[in-house]
Amino acid sequence: MNSFVPRPRLTWGHWMTLYCWAAPRRLDLPVPEERLFTVTEDTQVLAHCYWQPDRRAHPTLIALHGLEGSSTAHYMRGIAHKAHRAGFNVALLNQRNCGGTEHLGPGLYHSGLTDDAAFAIRTFTSEGLHRIVVAGYSLGGNLALKLAGEHTPAELPSLKAVCAVSPVLELEQCVRALERRSNCIYHWNFVRNLKARMRRKERCWPGRFALDALDRVRTVREFDAVYTAPHFGFGSAEEYYHRAAAMRVVDRIQIPALVITAADDPFVPLDAFRDPALSGNPNIRLIVTEHGGHCGFLGAASGDGDDGYWAERRVVEFAQQFA
Repeated sequence: MNSFVPRPRLTWGHWMTLYCWAAPRRLDLPVPEERLFTVTEDTQVLAHCYWQPDRRAHPTLIALHGLEGSSTAHYMRGIAHKAHRAGFNVALLNQRNCGGTEHLGPGLYHSGLTDDAAFAIRTFTSEGLHRIVVAGYSLGGNLALKLAGEHTPAELPSLKAVCAVSPVLELEQCVRALERRSNCIYHWNFVRNLKARMRRKERCWPGRFALDALDRVRTVREFDAVYTAPHFGFGSAEEYYHRAAAMRVVDRIQIPALVITAADDPFVPLDAFRDPALSGNPNIRLIVTEHGGHCGFLGAASGDGDDGYWAERRVVEFAQQFA
């Protein structure tokens, strides 16, 4: 299970990351149900749900996307394809304001905001779905692990396991890595998308946020210092990164957890994965591959609907063991 062999031309982390981000994928998925969850009095989040004919007889996988991603991200649709074929209900949950949902609430989202995933789990449980696994990529991986660390099995009894692929579980380290010159293309793209979202937010909620400083924002750290941290009551971007990181609570995880990361991930350093808080928790299965990039892990296709995205297969196999 631990061995991942990348496609021959994708043995460099940057190539793997960029190729998997851009490569088209042909996925045979049914038309999803659009589901809105009213998570606060003034805020809703959108999920795209793929149901089995008798949904109560099947386990459910909730997938969480990364920074400025959405339910349409290639890995979200990829995991939906594999999990649905394996007999799961699948809910692809958008973070607040993501996937064109800026109009559904006045606020923002942040890398440690687990409330919405917990709300979805409780809602599905009330509807008779009692075998739930949460799988997250990148920022979503941080959320999945933080969710499991923040809630005991008694508090979320339907949550049977969590999976995290390329999780940014120590946010300060990841932002610092993003700031390296070698990662300028990823950094520029994140900042561009964050700023574009704030402009869309202004059109939906005029005057809600002051945009006079937006043009001066050049980094993710500056964006978080100006917008994310103060909006959520953090004293600084650095305080936000510390408190929102799953590393603060991974030692408390009491359910099975799968963590997959690659040594050649361009902006998720390995240091955090060596921390005893994670490596010393017997409930966490950690897989560190030599190659894989960030949210990539593309190897040879094996047929029968498998297109070679190795981490997606590992997540579904792990979920099947515990759901």
